[in-house]
Amino acid sequence: MLIVIDIGNTNITIGIYKDDKLIGNYRLTTKMKRTSDEYGFMILNFLSASKASADDIKDVIISSVVPKIMHSFLNGIRKYMHKEPIVVGPGIRTGISVKAENPKAVGADRIVDAAGAYYEYGGPCLVVDFGTATTYDYVDANGNFEFGVIALGIETSAQAMWTQAAKLPEIEIKKPKTILNKTTTTSMQAGLVYGYIGQSEYIIKQFKKELGVDMKVIATGGLGKIIYKNTDEIDIYDRDLTFKGLKHIYEKYTNEKKRLETKIG
Repeated sequence: MLIVIDIGNTNITIGIYKDDKLIGNYRLTTKMKRTSDEYGFMILNFLSASKASADDIKDVIISSVVPKIMHSFLNGIRKYMHKEPIVVGPGIRTGISVKAENPKAVGADRIVDAAGAYYEYGGPCLVVDFGTATTYDYVDANGNFEFGVIALGIETSAQAMWTQAAKLPEIEIKKPKTILNKTTTTSMQAGLVYGYIGQSEYIIKQFKKELGVDMKVIATGGLGKIIYKNTDEIDIYDRDLTFKGLKHIYEKYTNEKKRLETKIG
């Protein structure tokens, strides 16, 4: 079995693979401060919920954009999984060549999503991740990560409204039936959801216009499904895209490791 983990600014998502089947999908809040024991016990509980144990785990692979929790998190895995985690970063072959001006500045989560989209659906493709930030990343037909756009996330925008404006309430993020609204709550919902549909459509169309190529558009992220259902510009919604990307990178990593061991031997 393989554990795949994505540590984002808002959530930590944990997937458990048995061969090629994802048998468990779990989520933790990132912003809570936890010890290595807490992380270790939580992962053990997730394994138990998937009818597995630490002894069943062959490896653990992680992508992270939150350095401050990595010490505790990695130690929790070492202590309770008895594995040295593989962390996506410099030295780990992903199959994606990052052509950004400063490749090291591109978050591991974006590279992992790019790998998932490219190896699952082919290129050229545009990967749209509706997370804490909404990212639009273009991968060409040869697996080159070429261009990206970063915008404020839907939930981040919603939180900004109700924390910065004293009279605006906390709301559920969903699409109201109409753009014509008479209540504060539905007016906020309309602004958020219709606004992000418009943003997404414009950015996607602009990518296609400036690049002059047809491309698959793949969306992921918890709130991405709302946008996907309300636009024809997004071809595929894949909630497990990050897990799939981590699994593809793990397979490339292990194949390369075997190749080097064979060469040395």
